[in-house]
Amino acid sequence: MPLYHKLGNFPQKRHTQFEKPNGGFYYEQLFGTEGFHGHSSLSYHVHRPTQVKEILNSYSVEPKIAIGKNIKSLLFKGFELKPENDFLDSRKAMLVNKDCIIGLAAPKESLRNYFYKNADADEMLFIHKGKGKLRTMLGNIPFEYGDYLIIPRGIIYQIDFETTENRLFYVESYSPFYTPKRYKNQSGQHLEHSPFCERDFILPNELETHDEKGDFLIKIKKEGMIHEVVYATHPFDVVGWDGYNFPYGFSIHNFEPITGRVHQPPPVHQTFETATFVVCSFCPRLYDYHPKAIPAPYNHSNIDSDEVLYYVDGDFMSRNNIEQGHITLHPKGIPHGPAPGAMERSIGHKETQELAVMVDTFRPLMVTEEAMGLDDGQYYKSWTE
Repeated sequence: MPLYHKLGNFPQKRHTQFEKPNGGFYYEQLFGTEGFHGHSSLSYHVHRPTQVKEILNSYSVEPKIAIGKNIKSLLFKGFELKPENDFLDSRKAMLVNKDCIIGLAAPKESLRNYFYKNADADEMLFIHKGKGKLRTMLGNIPFEYGDYLIIPRGIIYQIDFETTENRLFYVESYSPFYTPKRYKNQSGQHLEHSPFCERDFILPNELETHDEKGDFLIKIKKEGMIHEVVYATHPFDVVGWDGYNFPYGFSIHNFEPITGRVHQPPPVHQTFETATFVVCSFCPRLYDYHPKAIPAPYNHSNIDSDEVLYYVDGDFMSRNNIEQGHITLHPKGIPHGPAPGAMERSIGHKETQELAVMVDTFRPLMVTEEAMGLDDGQYYKSWTE
């Protein structure tokens, strides 16, 4: 995130003494990426952030693969995923490769009994249903329907839900999330043609500083394992921080669609990018205004990427029988496009109210057993007339 932010108190000069009001020193921690080369923040802690008292259980959460090499277009009925109380237990991987995990979650309760850290992957949580607050070591972020939450790897967090019906679409990425390069100048500022700008980001606020000792359970995900680690002090003991590496939010409703006389390709909807996939936001927008325009997307071949679409709301003009929470997978190797009749139906329409999130991966995705439990079984035949 090429945007400087700060909260709380910290010394004017980095790597210098920062004294507590009643004696002693605060403890500085560099929170960085890509060694010492990527984005980083400097945080200042009441206690040493290194005090591990015990490592309890370690157990595997690696997804079980049902289809390793896939050529079939698939549709998963996401809202048929049964809700579970616990936040981590509710997270179910649907599609995976060496670069990312794409999944669904339906947690009913707030995450308060432990803290969570993903040590392997940056996380993108898309809030389809629910409202609450993301609580992190670097401050809190309120969220609601339509918000993306970007959580860099290594961030310790909890989630408070104000609701019991919560539906999340998430992606874990082994490379960092950035906004697209073509939207930014050399300094990282978003340009005038960008479909969003810095004003649209929801930055951390309400820094919690807990001066507490005891037994604090942190569940750390690393290499497909969850390690239950007990720390001697509260993880939220930061009195201040500044830098460029921190969690933030962005509402899909603040994405300003780019339109044209004829149908625009998916890159105009791009919202985030990593080294190995892109994320796009399909939002309510005016249709193309050429007198002979066809609003429905043209058929296209997935030669270099697998396409995943998560349907959020509105009228999904290009497909038949699509509902909220459905996920479609269009794998590389075969073309796909509008359902039969969709192209003809679209002609003459002036706008769409569709809302969807797309993830295009540059490497093929494997399909998990959890996903196959939600498979409709017929989608790959839906283009047959």
